[in-house]
Amino acid sequence: MSTATVEFVGDIPHSLVVNNGDRFLFISKDQRTYTHSIHKYPAKFFPELPRWMIKRYSSLGDTILDPFMGSGTTNLEASILGRNSIGIDIDPFSKMLARVKTTPLSNNEIQCAWEKLYTHVIHYQEPSNLDGVPNFPYRDHWFQEFMLKELAHIKTGIENLSCREEMKNFFRVCFSSIIRQVSEADNHCTRTVIRKKLQKKVNRRMGIHLFIKKTKHAMLGMNSLSELCPKGLVLVPDDCDARSMPSIQDETIDMALTSPPYVNAVDYPRTHQLELYWLGLAHGSLQTLKKRHVGTESVSVSDYKDLHSTGCHPADTVIAKIYHKDPRRAFIATKYLWDMFDNLQEVFRVLKSKATYIIVVGNNMIRQIPFETWKYLIDYATQLGYDLESHFVSEIINHYIKVPRKERINDDHVIILRKP
Repeated sequence: MSTATVEFVGDIPHSLVVNNGDRFLFISKDQRTYTHSIHKYPAKFFPELPRWMIKRYSSLGDTILDPFMGSGTTNLEASILGRNSIGIDIDPFSKMLARVKTTPLSNNEIQCAWEKLYTHVIHYQEPSNLDGVPNFPYRDHWFQEFMLKELAHIKTGIENLSCREEMKNFFRVCFSSIIRQVSEADNHCTRTVIRKKLQKKVNRRMGIHLFIKKTKHAMLGMNSLSELCPKGLVLVPDDCDARSMPSIQDETIDMALTSPPYVNAVDYPRTHQLELYWLGLAHGSLQTLKKRHVGTESVSVSDYKDLHSTGCHPADTVIAKIYHKDPRRAFIATKYLWDMFDNLQEVFRVLKSKATYIIVVGNNMIRQIPFETWKYLIDYATQLGYDLESHFVSEIINHYIKVPRKERINDDHVIILRKP
């Protein structure tokens, strides 16, 4: 088994020979191209990896499925490469972001709407009231009053535009991209928390200036995408999640490619809670949404009173060790594998014969016990009937957002499965 790391900068060679256990360091050059950088998103694909895999394992006109699409990187790359794609995610913010990133808008149309919006935004005068400010939990904890007023002014300008909903959604995502930065929360943490020691400075008109700056950058990326005129169609259904895809028929997918959530790693609703509230995608408690996520930490005491089985012997052996230290963490790991195994079954159903399912996933340390997710997924997948084509490691060199825990993930394991 190879242990030396091979480094590539930019595009990955199509003919790259991959052996089981190989280690690669892929250094991205395209994370800010097109609409890829319109909004930050934790633990997202860098474009070169799905691009290489889509070219290698699919053909023009094929349909690519990403059952955990996150910010829609796979879907955008598929569209650019002339493939159709289906993106699935349980999170409403993810669905909005992915739709915006993959929907080309003409430069003329954007410019026309932007001129009206810019005129509204730039002529801001701080009002005496909080008209237009949404009500949500701990709102005044997260934002200073003057910033609530600035954000409401920008949001009102977007909602009052006379244009297509797709155009409004583009500006809504641009608006969302500044929310964390002008809040009191730490800009670089997956949890939405205030850290007094950072002494974060948020000044008047900061929201106005940031929105203009971020929107102008996003417009350049969208213009590049529109000029490219991608041929692939992107579908983001609302009736599916990774464990159940009723609107996708049996054996209709030419390739599946995804980077699922890590067990016990990123709480996406908590990460994006301020954005969810300002966009009107959530209004009160986020617990219901959290419980629906794969990898959730929102579990009940009754769930972990007993030790449960996943049906995967290597995983159950490790989970039993975790259970003796922390029954709650043991159940979180169990529930994660139940959900991932459901996903493996559902993707197997919708894949065509000879099609590949590529999963990019990290391992964890849970209570100082190694939890080797990739091994458990391979074990269960081969039980289901998948063939393991290869497995290699992609080293992670940069998290846009820090994970403040010992369980930080430094390697992604790339599993290439094939349906017979």
